[in-house]
Amino acid sequence: MKKENKVRDHVNWHREFRLAPGYIILSLWVLFTFVLLGWVIGASFSTSKEIFSGTVFKFETGIHLENYAKAWSTSNVSVFFMNSLVYASISCVLLIVICAPAAYVLSRFTFLGNKLIQSGFVAAMGVPATMIVLPLFGLVAGWNILNVSLANRAVLIFLYVGINVPYTTIFLLTFFSNLSRSFEEAAAIDGCPPMKTFWKIMLPMAQPGIITVTIFNFINVWNEYFMSLIFANSDKVKSVAIGLYGMINSMRYTGDYAGMFAAVVIVFLPTFILYVFLSEKIIAGVTGGGVKVYNINE
Repeated sequence: MKKENKVRDHVNWHREFRLAPGYIILSLWVLFTFVLLGWVIGASFSTSKEIFSGTVFKFETGIHLENYAKAWSTSNVSVFFMNSLVYASISCVLLIVICAPAAYVLSRFTFLGNKLIQSGFVAAMGVPATMIVLPLFGLVAGWNILNVSLANRAVLIFLYVGINVPYTTIFLLTFFSNLSRSFEEAAAIDGCPPMKTFWKIMLPMAQPGIITVTIFNFINVWNEYFMSLIFANSDKVKSVAIGLYGMINSMRYTGDYAGMFAAVVIVFLPTFILYVFLSEKIIAGVTGGGVKVYNINE
C-alpha cells in the first residue's frame, strides 16, 4: 500500500508579521464599533438619568422596554419607518427593472453610442446631488404638487431612482460583462430569443450582483437625508433620517434621550438584518464583478 502524504499548511510568519499593523487597525475598529453599538443598545433600555450618570449597563431601575413602544408610537418613528421602507423597497424594485436590461444591452450588444452612454453614466456618478436637486425643486414647486401626499411620495421615489440609476447600471454592466457568453450561445442554438435568454438565463445568473446592488441602493435610500429635507412637505412623507434629526432637536425640550436611542436602534435594525443574512451574497456580488465566470466546457 502506498502511504498517503499529508500536506500541512505552514504559517508564513514573515507575511503575517507584515500584515500585523492591518490586523491591529481592523481589530481596534471592530472593538470600537461593538463598544459603540453596545452602548447605544444599552442606553435604549435605560433611562435618561442612567445615561447621564454613566450607569447604562447596571440597569438599576430595570430594563425599560417601554422606550421602544413609546418611540414607535408617540415620536412618529412608525410613520418615518414605514415611509423609508416604502421608498427604499419601491426604488430598489424600479432600479432593477430599469437598470438590469439596460446594463445587459450595453454589455452584450455593440451599437452606435454604446460607449458614449457608458461614459455618460460614469460621468453622472460624479455630479453632486445638490446640482440636480435644487433646480428640480424649483421646477416641481411651480407645479404645486408637493402639497398632495401621494404626489410628494412619487416625486421622492422618482428622485431616489434617478439618482441611483447611473451607479446601478454601471455595477450590473460590469457583472454582466464578466459572465460567459456560452450560455447565450447555447440558448440561441436552441432557438431562444435574446430577451427570453436575458429573463430566463442571464438575469438569474446575475443574482449575486443584483442582490448586492439592491442592498447598497436600499441602504442609500434608507439613510438619505438631503432630498427628503428639501422635498418632504409634511411629517406624513418624511423619511427616518429627517425624523431622527427632528427627535434630536426635540430632546432639548423633552429630555427623553432613552427614547431617542430606542428610535436609533429601530432605524438601524433593517440595514443590520440585511447585512447579517445576506453578507455572503454581498461578498459574492462584489467579487463577481471582477472575476470572469467561465463555463467548464469552454
